[in-house]
Amino acid sequence: MDTPERHTLCTIVPPYLLVRLAKLDDPRFARAAAAARASLLRDSQIRQLRGGVHPFAYSGARTRPARTPGESARTISDADGQERLPGRLVRAEGHPASGDPAVNEAYDSLGATQMLYWTQFGRDSIDGNGLPMEATVHYGKEYDNAFWDGERMVFGDGDGQIFNRFTISPSVIGHELTHGVTQFTANLQYQGQSGALNESISDVFGALVEQHAQKQSTAEASWLIGEGLFTDQVEGVALRSMKAPGTAFNDDVLGKDPQPGDMAGYIETDDDNGGVHLNSGIPNRAFYLVADTLGGNAWETPGHIWYDTLTGTALNRQSDFAAFARATADTAARLYGIGGAAHNAVLQAWATVGVVAAIPAPRPPTQPAPPKPQTQPTAPLPPE
Repeated sequence: MDTPERHTLCTIVPPYLLVRLAKLDDPRFARAAAAARASLLRDSQIRQLRGGVHPFAYSGARTRPARTPGESARTISDADGQERLPGRLVRAEGHPASGDPAVNEAYDSLGATQMLYWTQFGRDSIDGNGLPMEATVHYGKEYDNAFWDGERMVFGDGDGQIFNRFTISPSVIGHELTHGVTQFTANLQYQGQSGALNESISDVFGALVEQHAQKQSTAEASWLIGEGLFTDQVEGVALRSMKAPGTAFNDDVLGKDPQPGDMAGYIETDDDNGGVHLNSGIPNRAFYLVADTLGGNAWETPGHIWYDTLTGTALNRQSDFAAFARATADTAARLYGIGGAAHNAVLQAWATVGVVAAIPAPRPPTQPAPPKPQTQPTAPLPPE
């Protein structure tokens, strides 16, 4: 794996949505248009600031409090509507709930993310080594986004016309924190297909954070990313649908969800870092298809296949869809046996979305390789 040296700002709202809002010439949405223009400018400035050396590229770059492995170490700060980080500390680990919904939502979803990664995958925080989870709420005035900046989660309050506050969706918080996990593992380049994989992996584990916290099976889950972010003025349910890319919204102001669900609709573009938020719908649907085929809880077999692939040695920074498809199939075969249900589900999913041309001829089932001995992680206390 490459050591992460640089970090690209990863925002939850695709820039094409903010550009569309920024160009609105409708007095009814003047507030939303102004907020979108300001948010685009803010994101551009932050990207320029974040072009330097990654803040965690060196050991000891951050203070790590004494703690039991697997326990959360959360701090929530309040920017008070300013564009400053980290802001004023308002809640630390173990402190009682605040009267501010944004503070409590951020605190709870950071804990839910830690809970998923530790109890299901044995990963202790974002870096696997107990990195404290920090977040800032109420960033800027009517800021229409949330992002992981390589150091912390940052949440805007939305404009109130199109977007609600960005702490409202657990999948958004799980998504953004997973950019940190990717940063410390495969470190996929945020451009083109590797960037779309980067986005998709964040959607996958963002959805799993929400499903795990709510104890939802594959069949019960909505498979929506950012559910609740839109106000009731928008004809839409979320930013993206993993189950049915291209169906999350269809609105007079925002337009129709442009995500393709297979390679026949793949979008070639120079915008959005080569379409990272657009084409991520293709691997998103592949994961959903695996989970749907296998049933049960998606964080179990499908989640382990994706997690082991992300943290293994098969990927490099420029891995494309085909390389990821091969890697997940190999992981499924190693973990669950060649020709087994999981292996076949992965092969079928990537063929269905057109990343591989055809499913290889089935091979006789074999037993999976015995797992490496490891200590079963002890679950920390659930988030308050």
